[in-house]
Amino acid sequence: WKMKWDAALPLNCLMNCTTNNLNFTNTELIKELAERNFTQHIAENIYPGRGIVLGRNHADSWIVVYWIMGRSSNSRNRIFTHENGILRIEAADPSLLEDPSLIIYNVMRDVDDTIVVTNGSHTDTICEGLTQGKSFYTSLHSEKHEPDEPNYTTRISGIIEQSESSMALSRISKSDFSAEHSAHHYYRYTDIPAGYGYCVTTYMGDGNPLPAFQGDPLLLPLEGDSEKIADNYWQKLNPENRISLVVREIGNSGEDRLKIINRFQVLNH
Repeated sequence: WKMKWDAALPLNCLMNCTTNNLNFTNTELIKELAERNFTQHIAENIYPGRGIVLGRNHADSWIVVYWIMGRSSNSRNRIFTHENGILRIEAADPSLLEDPSLIIYNVMRDVDDTIVVTNGSHTDTICEGLTQGKSFYTSLHSEKHEPDEPNYTTRISGIIEQSESSMALSRISKSDFSAEHSAHHYYRYTDIPAGYGYCVTTYMGDGNPLPAFQGDPLLLPLEGDSEKIADNYWQKLNPENRISLVVREIGNSGEDRLKIINRFQVLNH
């Protein structure tokens, strides 16, 4: 079932919320849909941009997938690092870093048993909001799309609330009416079946300007453990534009695994 509703927000925001659960009666159709989405939007897509996938694998473990891509030398000069429980993007070669404002940030953090992942500085915004008692949604009310004219890149976010067995995705895109305004879209999922996840990316594909992601999150397959999922997604992402990918797997008994793939290695001068 699906439910949509609108809520009043500040004038610089439009908001759409969706609560979505899979219909378990058409398992073969669901499998075909997930595989078709994976082929068309990931494997055959030159530039989906940054992407988040949240879901469960066949062992019913929580899965978080995040990747970055790049076309410019500044965007490609990046790696994932993990320290003190925080996944972060850093420059592979700090001497070549031009503008860190939109490309260097904390990717993934935890607040108690809640996992937060985003494509920008709003990782910290959400975590700070949660510690203050705000919700995922209200923590993002002040956020807008990225100011990188002419692309106006969408800000994407994901959250897994393990205690509630639920997850949510959001995308904040440029309004249809003005580059000064943003449209906020939220999607919440419960009863996530094993072997599937939902995905949002920043772009629909390559272009100039880059076309923003449109529509609801895409259903994608999540087969195997963190190692297998990481290898599968990395192999399918465009080899010219892929930069880094991470898969996190959280088992029901508390085991926490992280698989990071970096195209480049850190350079120290």
